Amino acid sequence: METVSKTSAAARVLAVRPVGTTAVLAELSGLHDVLALQALLLEEPLPGQVDVLAAAETVMVKADSPAAARRMAALLLGMDLAVQSHAEGKLVQIDTVYDGEDLAEVARLTGLSAEGVIAAHAGQIWTVAFGGFAPGFGYMVGENQALEVPRRSSPRTAVPAGSVALAGNYSAVYPRKSPGGWQLIGRTAAHMWDLSREQPALAAPGDRVQFRAVRELVDVTEPIAAASDSAAGAADTQSGLRILSPGLQSLIQDLGRPGHAGLGVSSAGALDRSSLRRANRVVGNEPSAAVVESVAGGLRVQAVGDQVLAVAGAPSELTVVTPSDASESDGQDSDGGQPEQVRTVPMATAFALLDGEILTIGAPERGFRGYLAIRGGAMADAVLGSRSTDTMSGIGPAPLAAGQLLGAGVAMSSNVVGNPELQPEFPDTGVTVLDIVPGPRDDWFEAAALESLCSQDWAVTPRSNRVGMRLDGTPLSRSRDGELPSEGTMAGALQIPPEGQPVLFLADHPITGGYPVIGVVVDHQLDLAAQVPIGGSIRFRWAPGYGLPTSISSLDNSQTKNPQTK
Repeated sequence: METVSKTSAAARVLAVRPVGTTAVLAELSGLHDVLALQALLLEEPLPGQVDVLAAAETVMVKADSPAAARRMAALLLGMDLAVQSHAEGKLVQIDTVYDGEDLAEVARLTGLSAEGVIAAHAGQIWTVAFGGFAPGFGYMVGENQALEVPRRSSPRTAVPAGSVALAGNYSAVYPRKSPGGWQLIGRTAAHMWDLSREQPALAAPGDRVQFRAVRELVDVTEPIAAASDSAAGAADTQSGLRILSPGLQSLIQDLGRPGHAGLGVSSAGALDRSSLRRANRVVGNEPSAAVVESVAGGLRVQAVGDQVLAVAGAPSELTVVTPSDASESDGQDSDGGQPEQVRTVPMATAFALLDGEILTIGAPERGFRGYLAIRGGAMADAVLGSRSTDTMSGIGPAPLAAGQLLGAGVAMSSNVVGNPELQPEFPDTGVTVLDIVPGPRDDWFEAAALESLCSQDWAVTPRSNRVGMRLDGTPLSRSRDGELPSEGTMAGALQIPPEGQPVLFLADHPITGGYPVIGVVVDHQLDLAAQVPIGGSIRFRWAPGYGLPTSISSLDNSQTKNPQTK
């Protein structure tokens, strides 16, 4: 799908760019039009619309299918935003102690005194333009440009929760302790993100903020970490799986929490969605039931009560041990005594793990992530409608720990255990080929960089995680200087930081980003991407049917074609 443009001033949507196969990016002339389009889309959603994310000069619309995304371009260009009115957001007052570490530097950069900076910040109304970076982190735009300052040249590794900050022409409050490169001018005790509230974000997009200077020092305390939605089904807390060893990392995941991008919350959820669904089908769960996602094997669990399990995903040896005596069924790992019975069970097949029996998932033969489903679903408190763990924002259950009892939900009698299923081929440490759709910012790169992207093998480095896969190869050079205004991004996006090494965003990615995205992996291959192990390699090719970037459209298309996996 190519960028579609319209010159009519009434429409205000200047262009629509594809973002992979399931999203589009509408470019607008300014913040007023961004907020108008966002309001219109939230009031009258487009067919197939899943999520809307406003940013500095763009609005990204996520669709439920490639067909819906393709239809959205013409619909967006046909909208008349000139007559669109949107309700003014609520006014939020935030008491602030202006004693930030960078207050003097901001004064120097703006030519104001420290008192002048405080007066300029507290003396105007700020509007939350869009969310991003972290839940509750709102990019606020002021009424003037008096406090426009650059980010710090060296970001801090930890910015305290409640820090009031400036960067570019934005102001924001850090909702939780996190790294950051904004200039700190003060602090507040206001809880910017609190899941116990009906509206978790204190200031949501469209709301107005008035900072009020106060003299007394206040202690910045962490907001309530989480609030739970009602569980879909009751759990027997005395029945489930005792975690003997979580391996490298084991997390509770389901199909995620889409629809909250405007609050800075990513969808999260299982990285290999097809494997999660396969494991749930086999044990008779609903497709969206929570499971355990483990990395590189090593997960070891003991049944508390009789359980029905299945493991899908990266093929691994599944070993079941029946302890020699009842004393080893108390949830404690025991090295003494010889097991009465050792057996192996197949992948993607339902099996019984009787009370006291121990299951060990070995290192994967291929692939990287395994999915352990328990009949009834893995029980945890639901946050914003999902039990998935978001490692970027900290929302959802904590990683599994040794000694923890993971409860099993109550299985519906109408859901029968399924037949064993065949699994697809999983990648190894060789080369895996992924199809990408150009853009939305491939025009930030010349033909040589675009050709280099698809003509080399990119190694998956150990710095990779659920936020993104960090790749290593010959760096890609940009053809433009400066920063890209922050805009929405999505899983599968290939973001290119200044050093030129791509980062392939996965499910826990930041909602917005300021580095250009050169291409986006097609949605149906994200499961495959998630299974490429550390040390493996990825080769990108332009997705058939979506064309080549304009700057290399004259190149021979055969140069980018490779077998799916080699």
